[in-house]
Amino acid sequence: MPDQQTTGAETVTWDLTDLYTGMADPRLEADLDACDAEADALDAAYRGRIAALSPAELAGLLARFEALQETAGRVGTFASLNWTQNTEDPARGALLQRATERGSRLGQKLVFLELELAAAPEDAAAIWLADPALARWRHWLEGVRLFRPYLLTESEEKILAEKAITGRNAWDRFFDEVHSAARYELANEKLARDQVLGRLYSPEREVRRQAASAVTRGLGEMRRTTTYIFNTVLADKASDDRLRQYPTWLSSRNLANQVDDRTVAALVAAVTARYDIVARYYRLKRRLLGLDELFDYDRYAPLPAAERQYTWAEAKAIVLSAYARFDPRMAEIADRFFAGRWIDAAITPGKLGGAFSHGAVPSVHPYILLNFDGRPREVMTLAHELGHGIHQKLAGVQGALQADTPLTTAETASVFGEMLVFQDMMAKETDPKVRLAMLTGKIEDSFATAFRQISMNRFEHAMHTARRAEGELTTERFSVLWLETQRAMFGDSVTLTDDYGLWWSYIPHFIGTPGYVYAYAFGELLVLALYARYQQAPDGFADTYIAMLTAGGSDWPHEIVKPLGVDLTDPGFWANGLSILETMVSEAEALADTATQ
Repeated sequence: MPDQQTTGAETVTWDLTDLYTGMADPRLEADLDACDAEADALDAAYRGRIAALSPAELAGLLARFEALQETAGRVGTFASLNWTQNTEDPARGALLQRATERGSRLGQKLVFLELELAAAPEDAAAIWLADPALARWRHWLEGVRLFRPYLLTESEEKILAEKAITGRNAWDRFFDEVHSAARYELANEKLARDQVLGRLYSPEREVRRQAASAVTRGLGEMRRTTTYIFNTVLADKASDDRLRQYPTWLSSRNLANQVDDRTVAALVAAVTARYDIVARYYRLKRRLLGLDELFDYDRYAPLPAAERQYTWAEAKAIVLSAYARFDPRMAEIADRFFAGRWIDAAITPGKLGGAFSHGAVPSVHPYILLNFDGRPREVMTLAHELGHGIHQKLAGVQGALQADTPLTTAETASVFGEMLVFQDMMAKETDPKVRLAMLTGKIEDSFATAFRQISMNRFEHAMHTARRAEGELTTERFSVLWLETQRAMFGDSVTLTDDYGLWWSYIPHFIGTPGYVYAYAFGELLVLALYARYQQAPDGFADTYIAMLTAGGSDWPHEIVKPLGVDLTDPGFWANGLSILETMVSEAEALADTATQ
């Protein structure tokens, strides 16, 4: 087995010079100054008269506004990506803070624009939305007006934006820095969290147990800080929701995702009603591992046939091959991420943990961050993030205002990319034991994306509700809510130790993007339905799929996926995806019988 420390990804770092040459690049400040000047010019030319603009006049305004957003976005992207490479570097942190503060002030100057667009009479808006001159921004305008009931006065909006710099945004950054800097002691080594979590995939149970204990000890040392950050962010959100009169803690996220509360409630209800699928699978996993009792640290234990690592070159070849088999255009775009150094995969001190694809700005290209250690799951992570990257690159033609997709459809390309790689690898494998190992790995990834994310949504709901009803929560109260919502998913199939009660405290989505997590389940079940349709009718599917990705955020999510034969407004839609997961478990049970004969 290759040494875990020498995968070939150690030198894979991104090149940010397509944005700026470095932190000392004079264009950084020059671009910020130019944005400020343009914002002042827009204010002087349009304040108080936007509702009366003709479609042609509004198109002129939005073209200038979009160009301004593109420039400001370039600065913010560079500062953020530069910081993620080493969150312990004060100079990088200072640049990020300066960009954040300048960006906030810029946003305050432009508050009037979106407020006036949202407040425009319905008859004026109807004329705008129907005019071809505004077709490029039609859906963006619809999205702005969606928030109309919850917007405050301009002065109030400016105050909230100003205070966010030293409020929620500051706590979000502090959380990331604290957890990125933390080191966990394991077997006389001090490791980053992601390195220790990687040991949970070890075939050796004692290694897994020790790794879980190391994570718990490390989280325990930060518990006071993390608990305070959580309480503060929860209170901040409650305050915002109260001021804007959102009906629930999740309503603002649902609006941003362009999906109504009832659709999300139907998704959550459908998934939680089928937790029995999870328990059924982990009872099978316990049998396959030959264990009397499956603990939380055993969940990701590999089957013996899956014990291998991949080099960076192997992972690249696997993903590009699968993408090419689906459509050569997908592989061509994905390959540009490698050739252009748009990926940072090395594990380095101070680097932000996890993985993401940052869409950057349409005039440049996305960037992908990974922490590649060669595990099989990291191959899927590469496929996942490249799916995001391809989506973001294709959607760039929509421009800065409509390229981004709501979170509900943002996970489509990433999860679909994972499915392409998985199915391609399965098709090439003939050994029943290896196929079983691969299938169980895929099931666990799908469960992590669908069931686990909804269980985390239930935790979020519980903690937001409790914080608003009970006041400041203790670490122990958070842990009780966490264990209750996690045990509901596993039933009696997995024993969750008391130590696992602290594992809510490292999940960044709860801090940075409250309400985010259900979007993963949304994307997983959507992709299962899409892939099933692809298998049933492959002719022409790739063209329609790529057209969907290229549409970006230019229409409502349910309209964008409609050409692929998916009806997101159908209450029974989620049950279809869940039945596919159940079928995968049945396949694993059948393979287990074959492989153990």
